[in-house]
Amino acid sequence: MSRKPGHLDNFSEEQQKILKSIRTSRVVFPVLIGISAVMYLLWRQFDPKEFANIQWTQHTFIWMGIATLAFISWHLAYSARLRILSKKAFSWWKCIELIAIWEFASAVSPSAVGGSTVAFFILAQEKLPVAKTTMIVLYTIALDGLFFIITIPILYALFGSTILRPDAANIGDAGGWAFYFVIAYVIMTSYTLLFLYGIFINPNQLKRILAFFTRFPLLRRYHRGAIKLGNDMITASKELRSEGFRFHFKAGASTFIIWMLRFFILSSCIIAFVNTIPLDFGTQFELYARLETMFLIFLFSPTPGGAGVIELIFGGFLKDYITNPTISTVISTFWRLLTYYSYLLAGAIVIPNWINTILKERKKQKTLQETEA
Repeated sequence: MSRKPGHLDNFSEEQQKILKSIRTSRVVFPVLIGISAVMYLLWRQFDPKEFANIQWTQHTFIWMGIATLAFISWHLAYSARLRILSKKAFSWWKCIELIAIWEFASAVSPSAVGGSTVAFFILAQEKLPVAKTTMIVLYTIALDGLFFIITIPILYALFGSTILRPDAANIGDAGGWAFYFVIAYVIMTSYTLLFLYGIFINPNQLKRILAFFTRFPLLRRYHRGAIKLGNDMITASKELRSEGFRFHFKAGASTFIIWMLRFFILSSCIIAFVNTIPLDFGTQFELYARLETMFLIFLFSPTPGGAGVIELIFGGFLKDYITNPTISTVISTFWRLLTYYSYLLAGAIVIPNWINTILKERKKQKTLQETEA
């Protein structure tokens, strides 16, 4: 961020750490990883002749346009959920801005970590009550996890192990993908149920359980964080228990739309360059099942925003749909430029302006307080 270090003195030490975690220079690392992965793929499997044979037809540009519109719609849907959960405390434009910052934080953090810590911070800076801020962040995590733990078994029941590999008669035939899939699903289910239990059933008991297990030597360093999570659960639970069915339905429906659009972006990118894929519901639904499974696996990537990992596994996971490695590289590159690198760019533009606005507001409040005194 292009500002003097002294400006950070307006924030606490913990807040300064969060701000440093979303400084614009953080884009360098994930960009380098992503570029390295793409360069590796170009070296291993890119064929200039195959690239020259790509037919840049009206079909290609229409579907690239559809993918772009789906991406814009996805961001708006994400903003709509924030507006729903905040009960319209934020304007539409403010929601769009905050989601851009939230996604930037996710893009520069390991996928398994995401931007939740930053989300707490940015919502708090917008003068949202602590209880509502806590509820929004924790409920968002729970809703996203709930989507996967409900839909994955349905997809597996419908398509079997083909959601991992087209030739897999059972999950054991899927090899390494099956291992990562099961591990990812178990982790997702565990923490989602933990959050749901803490938010809706017994947050006090959950706090006691977390405090107990983090007293052991191997987990002692997580004790303070566990206590804080327990307190956050209690706060979020009180906030959510006052909400009716309509609130939860709208939150759930918006979450469903968010993920449907997220997968539709990628399927549109694939259709744009592979015009042999049938557009009937059955084929597209089966492709959707594969995409959701792939997303579940790389949600737990150790690299920032899954950079590098996603590019490398993309072709192998979808090789029955995208048989040409060169086209696979083109599709994954376009998709990542649209949905990942665009947020790195947006964050670099939005975050400095947002911080300046917060600093001006703090200065204004300080001046007002001094005047009143």
